[in-house]
Amino acid sequence: MAQEPLLTLEEMDAYLDEVFPEVHHGGRSLFLEGLGYGTCRVRMKHHPKNLRPGGTISGPAMMTLADYALYVAVLSVAGKVPLAVTTNLSINFLRKPEIGDLVSETRLLKAGKRLCVGEVTIFSEGVDEPVAHVTGTYSVPPERVSA
Repeated sequence: MAQEPLLTLEEMDAYLDEVFPEVHHGGRSLFLEGLGYGTCRVRMKHHPKNLRPGGTISGPAMMTLADYALYVAVLSVAGKVPLAVTTNLSINFLRKPEIGDLVSETRLLKAGKRLCVGEVTIFSEGVDEPVAHVTGTYSVPPERVSA
């Protein structure tokens, strides 16, 4: 039987709004659509602020989506740990994304006591081929707050 995430989707949304409100500066664009133990699905709604010259979604916007999604996946296994921080993020841009929503599928590959390693695959909504593949590592402090 699969383990349940330490926070429900609603609890995760509320917690992220509490500890990470700046991610929604200028209007909410990141939406948690699914949550499991070490997994999540996050949508980045299309917004002109995420475009770059050449008519595509910018790399920094995709990196924001990936980092946010990894943070969610880490919290799903570690609980309320506001000071979990990114120690590495590597992104491969695979193809030009369609202008529209991006959807990320995230899973942790390792959830250790101090480090969590995961991968994020980013898709243009409705397109089967990924636009980016991201790997990242989070450092999780030993002081954890219970869920």
